[in-house]
Parts: sequence; C-alpha cells; structure tokens
Amino acid sequence: MTELPYHEQRDRKNEAKLQELLSALPLFCADFFRGIEPSTSSMTRLSYAYDIGMFFDFLTSRHATGSPSICTEAKPEIRSFGLSAKDFTMKQFRQISVTDLERYLEYLKYRPDDPDHRNTNKEQGIKRKFFSLKSFFGYFQRTGQITVNPTLSMQVPKIREKEIVRLNQKEIKELLKEAESGAGLSPRQKQFHQKTKVRDCALLALMLGTGIRVSECVGLNLSDVDIKEQGIHIHRKGGKEATVYFSDEVAQYLERYLEERRTLCPIERGTGTQDEPALFLSLRKKRLTVRSVEYLVKKYASQVTTTKKITPHKLRSTYGTTLYQETGDIYLVADVLGHKDVNTTKKHYAAMDDARRRQAATAVRLRESMPEHEE
Repeated sequence: MTELPYHEQRDRKNEAKLQELLSALPLFCADFFRGIEPSTSSMTRLSYAYDIGMFFDFLTSRHATGSPSICTEAKPEIRSFGLSAKDFTMKQFRQISVTDLERYLEYLKYRPDDPDHRNTNKEQGIKRKFFSLKSFFGYFQRTGQITVNPTLSMQVPKIREKEIVRLNQKEIKELLKEAESGAGLSPRQKQFHQKTKVRDCALLALMLGTGIRVSECVGLNLSDVDIKEQGIHIHRKGGKEATVYFSDEVAQYLERYLEERRTLCPIERGTGTQDEPALFLSLRKKRLTVRSVEYLVKKYASQVTTTKKITPHKLRSTYGTTLYQETGDIYLVADVLGHKDVNTTKKHYAAMDDARRRQAATAVRLRESMPEHEE
C-alpha cells in the first residue's frame, strides 16, 4: 500500500485532533469549522479550536465570575455550578458582551490559575487569540445566528514593533562552517555529528538558500528534488503547490547529501522505490520532524551568536531580507516566500540594514556649506 504524502498525513492528524477538541466545545461550534473548511488549512482550524476552547473554558470557570451578562434566565447557574463548555448554548452565546471579551484578554495576560506564568500569553499570542474570536463571531453574524458582533467594538491588541532577527553574511558563513566542523559541540553531540553533518549542512543550506518554511522542508520527498533543474516541489500553507529554485552552492550541498542518502536507504530491487520517501532522514531512517529541525538549528546557531535567538523561521527571515536587499523587488520576495499579501512581506522581511540607515543621515543637507565659526 502506497504511503500517503507527508502533508496529507499531517492533515489527517490535525483533523482527528480537531474532532477530539470539538467534542468538548458547544455543539454550534461545529457549524463554524464546517463553514471555514474550504478556505483554511487544517493547521489554522486546529489553532482556532485551541483558542476557542480556551475562551469557553474561561467563560464557564470561576475566573469569569463577576461578568453577569452571560447569566441568562435560561441558565443562570452557569457561574455557580461550573457547567462545562459543551453545555454552552447559542442563547448564552448571544449574550456575550465586549466586557466579557475584555476580561478574557486581561485574563490571558496574567492567569490566576498559573502563578508560575508558564502559560501566560505575550502580545503576539493575545492578538492571535483575539483574531480567532473575531473570525468566530464574524461567522455567526454573517450566517444570521447572532445580530451583534462584540469583537467589532473592541480595539485590536497592539504589538510593539520588534527588530527583525536574522543572520548577517558573516554569521551565515559561520553557521555552515559550524555545521561542517562541529567544533563547538559537546562531546556527546560530536558523537552524532559525524553521522549527520552532511545532512545538516544540506538542510541548513536549503533553508537559507530558498526561504522555505520548516514544515515545507520536512515535508520534502526525494521525488520533490530536481538537481538538474535546481528546483524543489513544495506544498505551501493552504494546500497550494509551488516550485522553488536554488543556487549552484545549495545544489552542491544537496548532491553531497543525496549521495550519502542513497547508501543509507538503497533503492529496492525490482521496485525502484525506497521504504522511506522523505528527503531528510533521522538516524533511525525516518522523516525528520519539525521539532528535530528546530533543535538542529538551535544547536549550531548557539555556537555562532549568543545575542540572537535563531529558529528555522529566522533562517526564512534571513533569506527574505537578503533577497530584498539584493533585488529591491518586494513582489519577487512575496512570490518566492509564498505570501498572499505583499504587505506581509513588507512588514516582516523588507528590513533596512544599518548601512542604509547611515546613508539616510547624509542624504538630506540642511545648507550648502557650514558657516565658519566666529571666535
């Protein structure tokens, strides 16, 4: 039996988890997820389910006490008897007010049930949860099941602008050098490094040289790589497919790894296939996971810089900002990175380097020449 492609396996797991979460949510929530299914990915729907589940847990917990708007005549006991989220009715849902939502966002900043702040949400997390609710309420307003959408009367949580974290050219060179040598690794890490260094270099070079997402990287199969055309076939967010091209330098790293890869999992005689179709394999000869790649990047990047927290997504940021600086074409960057909205590209990847900022200091002249100083 032919194994399902990675992205289909991932979608099936996400859908199974979504159904599990839905079983603990109010019955009307299923309408929302059914309605957004054609236009969203399985990962997006799963994230919505977690966020919406947390909201209903809050409403039916003691932490929401003091918000009388949901204590309707139909179920005034929802506070005092702590009914579960599943018991929440559409009639009660219509009673949710701006105040209820504001109290929820306040709760996310500092959760009384989490004194160690392990689950306290930061600005980005709070904003994401707010937009999940905005989409949720928006669906029921569009379908006529509620007449008032309280999220429309709220201010969007603000996020302080942060400097884009990325590697500079020197750090990129040092990262690949570290992956090749393993000089800064611990004795235990060095034991495994000899077995993985060719793979690790190829993976890092591919991510740095194409800007693909970590999920797209681990989802690659051998059949997705065309060395001759120097391209890879990837599955984007939302189910879209695309071909991304790479440089001669990246091709060299990949060719070296593919040669080693053939010895690890030789092609079966008579079938022309391999047991594991994945491009990047673990030491157990199984497809690398997202978490494994996150650890891999952290392991090498920590030897290169101690002031930057480098993740796989920061490698994507590095590629995006470098490509923009080299070409000045924001639309090209958006297309290569797979962004639907070019404004996303402008916000996250069109970073201005320090050299250009210094140019700005001398670009505008106040006078033709400075007057001589009189003593």
